[in-house]
Amino acid sequence: MSDLTKALAAAGAALQTEAAALNLFAQSFEANLKPALEMIIECKGSVVITGLGKSGLVGAKMAATLSSTGTPSFFLHAADALHGDSGALNPADVVIAISNAGETAEVIAIARMAKNWNNKVIAITKNVTSTLAKTADATISIACEREADPLNLAPTTSTTLTIAAGDALASALMAHRGFTAEKFGQFHPGGTLGQVTNK
Repeated sequence: MSDLTKALAAAGAALQTEAAALNLFAQSFEANLKPALEMIIECKGSVVITGLGKSGLVGAKMAATLSSTGTPSFFLHAADALHGDSGALNPADVVIAISNAGETAEVIAIARMAKNWNNKVIAITKNVTSTLAKTADATISIACEREADPLNLAPTTSTTLTIAAGDALASALMAHRGFTAEKFGQFHPGGTLGQVTNK
């Protein structure tokens, strides 16, 4: 097998692994997402998303998607939050804390701090018995059989499931609130999306 053939085989296997994980995730989405969705619907403040590393990068995307579709949201870097940025958190906010294994010290610290401040906390993790999950009021499981990379180490399948969970929540909230294309256009005055929705 040539190097290129081997590489393409790994690419195909990665896509198949993630597609299979998404299919399983979709089969149990209602029980998995409903408690978190109910908390966000009842939220009178913002949805504050926190995480580190790849989880943080995905969390920032999730916050951007929620904000652009009618749910006020922002990303709070877990390390920065422990050094003063937690002042951005208000009592009416809901916190979504993302940690693949559920044992990231900084993310757990933010979740515990938020709980002490009487904020509702939603965990996104593959380990529903982790410290983070036990701290949270609701947990979205991103458990998967394996990561998509050849070593089964890099956050790949798990980050795909996290993105999918965020997209599913955003879609549910749009439907619940009757979010319209016209409103979407108000949030996107520039770019191609803005041109399409503001005609």
